[in-house]
Amino acid sequence: MSCPDCFRGQIHEGETKGKVIKHYGFDTYVSEPPNGTTPKGIIVVIPDAFGWAFPNNRILADTYAEKGGFKVYLPDFMNGHAAPVSMLFSMQTALAPGNLFSRFIAAVQTVLAAVPFFIRCAPGRTFPGVKGFFEQLRKEEGQALPIGAAGFCWGGKHTVTLAHGAEINGQPLIDAGFTGHPSLLSLPSDVEKIKRPVSFACAEDDNQISLKQAEQIKAIVTAFPEPYKGELRVYQKTGHGFAVRADLKVPDVAAQAAAAEDQAIAWFTSHFSTAT
Repeated sequence: MSCPDCFRGQIHEGETKGKVIKHYGFDTYVSEPPNGTTPKGIIVVIPDAFGWAFPNNRILADTYAEKGGFKVYLPDFMNGHAAPVSMLFSMQTALAPGNLFSRFIAAVQTVLAAVPFFIRCAPGRTFPGVKGFFEQLRKEEGQALPIGAAGFCWGGKHTVTLAHGAEINGQPLIDAGFTGHPSLLSLPSDVEKIKRPVSFACAEDDNQISLKQAEQIKAIVTAFPEPYKGELRVYQKTGHGFAVRADLKVPDVAAQAAAAEDQAIAWFTSHFSTAT
């Protein structure tokens, strides 16, 4: 499997505050700013492999809405084919020391769940739907509010692709992007094509983006002209998935996940204030 860490991590506890609607053809979780305040802009969360219904992704959407003052959409861009949450447990068993037979069974279960996900949710298959959502969003709500894309793991590829400069009626689909531990990127070409400002939050130990590749990305995005100059931060002692599936019972790990949240909120706040 190309990315075992894409299917590892913890399920977070907490009450979600948003609601489910049908939006531009997709089942969508939406979270609003608190106390009926006017949103600063719209963030569309493009999630990790566990999709729009995964509690961690909905809690993160709520956090962006509450702390950042944004309207946040979390659509089902996987069309009901997200990786099952059971993979978190089978992957944990497969990679842990212990009974070899149990580990083998868990590994088989993991592969049987992962293969359909990778086939049905391949970037080439799902990006047309993602792009269509952003096109409709820009033509309607995006006329009055700036738009950002926040992608994690699987969603990071789509966020970077959206930042390549696609437009509708002469307007960019996004004003800014943020991605936490993106996967499936073709490096350096995917990054070299960026035409909108993107902030990267990378893990120190990540089989999708090595430290050498992270430095390469940072060199590219920080050298862009000011309108789409980017940034990259590496979070020490973290692994792939930390921004979404961190073990919040470990203080240092929880602090890094919270810092990545703050990075995203600060990035969107800054770029939304200057969006035209």
